[in-house]
Amino acid sequence: MILQPLETAEAARRNIRLLLLRDDLAHPELPGNKWRKLKYNLAEAQQQGYDTLLTFGGAFSNHIAAVATAGRLQNLRTIGVIRGEETAQLNPTLARAAADGMHLRYLDRSTYRRKQESTFLAELLRETGPAYVIPEGGSNALALPGCAELVTELTAEVDFDYLCVACGTGGTLAGLLTRLDQRQAVGISALKGGEFLRPAIDELTQTATGRTYHNYELRTEYHFGGYAHFSAELLRFIEDFEARHGVLLDPIYTGKLLCGVLDLLRLGYFKAGSTVVVVHTGGLQGWAGFKQRFESRSSWWPNGI
Repeated sequence: MILQPLETAEAARRNIRLLLLRDDLAHPELPGNKWRKLKYNLAEAQQQGYDTLLTFGGAFSNHIAAVATAGRLQNLRTIGVIRGEETAQLNPTLARAAADGMHLRYLDRSTYRRKQESTFLAELLRETGPAYVIPEGGSNALALPGCAELVTELTAEVDFDYLCVACGTGGTLAGLLTRLDQRQAVGISALKGGEFLRPAIDELTQTATGRTYHNYELRTEYHFGGYAHFSAELLRFIEDFEARHGVLLDPIYTGKLLCGVLDLLRLGYFKAGSTVVVVHTGGLQGWAGFKQRFESRSSWWPNGI
């Protein structure tokens, strides 16, 4: 486990120890929280005798990429149900998933919204054959113990007061809560209108542990326009952060997370003298696709990214 100190004037002024947990470096091919979410789902799939994984995601999804890689590593067939229309040329995320052996299926957006309906899933599985279904983002009850192991590893290394993480579906934060005891968690929503994540997080912990946790706060003001949206301001922040700290963030999750944490630090949110750990959950595979989409036609794309 790598804990990288982040030196900032505001942290020094308030005697706050700010650490970046480099979970993006924890697994050579499945970095960050995606491996943690998949770990016990893969074990369950194999225990139940499945040789195929089926999951859902957008065309640039870290989760889709992770499931495809996990399938290759575990010798499992994978099916990725992709939101949106098929294109003549695959973007880098889907090209990598296909190279890892994933069979790609496409659904228009209205049909894709039915992905959690039992009748729709039954119909889909009749077409694909038997498969172990992993929800979009990998967030289910079996994702939580894998994420909780991060807390166990972290507490063996350092005493801390706050643990901060980006939120897309809420599964990672839910898993962390099950092992945090009295420490405080802070979730930074990557989605606009992310208030709906709180009941989703509570439902996940209730299903997994029979408990609802209250030692967390969900911050929803750092979404920069919503999921998969990012601005010139955010990209400049990411460029500056890499120049200052030597760490590349992504514009969907970790860029928003660090921007939010540093702003909360400036606003006096964290107690003076405390230790704050921020989790870098990876997601860097998406950069190739973002560059393909935006670099050539966006005047505000930074030169250094």
